[in-house]
Amino acid sequence: MAIMKHKICLLGAFAVGKTSLVQRFVNDRFSEKYLTTVGVSVSQKLMPPLQGLSAGDPVQHSLLIWDIAGLEKFDPVVMNYFRGASGALAVGDLTRPETIDDLAAISDRFLSVNSNAALVTLANKCDLMENQAEAVPGFKKLAANFGSELVLTSAKTGEQVDTAFELLSREIERRHG
Repeated sequence: MAIMKHKICLLGAFAVGKTSLVQRFVNDRFSEKYLTTVGVSVSQKLMPPLQGLSAGDPVQHSLLIWDIAGLEKFDPVVMNYFRGASGALAVGDLTRPETIDDLAAISDRFLSVNSNAALVTLANKCDLMENQAEAVPGFKKLAANFGSELVLTSAKTGEQVDTAFELLSREIERRHG
């Protein structure tokens, strides 16, 4: 069985739930305690085998996940965190639609460093939105602008978190074989 190794980044503004998404995906846990990421935090997970896109052989994806702090100003150090990434999850907060503009700018910067990288857009905190109809269209437009899938996630409940990482892995495999 082939193992594909990928560096991926989590992009997004301050407090959109990037660290919680990583903790849910890697350790299957969620904490109500908010801890600000300083700089970058790196985690790793070997995903269960996925059916291969080409010959049908199962493929495992080993993800090196870079959880990058939601920084308002981008200095050369942050741009260096992006280098060599195969893909990114672009994370916004459904309860704060203003995070869409930040996400567009961060995603543009990421793609300027990694022009062939895969991108999947996440609208996080779907468990807190009773009426998502108002917030979702902005996220759909953002995802369409980047040619990206949109996934509504909840780090708290785990809803669609594994799906988001699987979609990103499949898109990376499609682009980079």
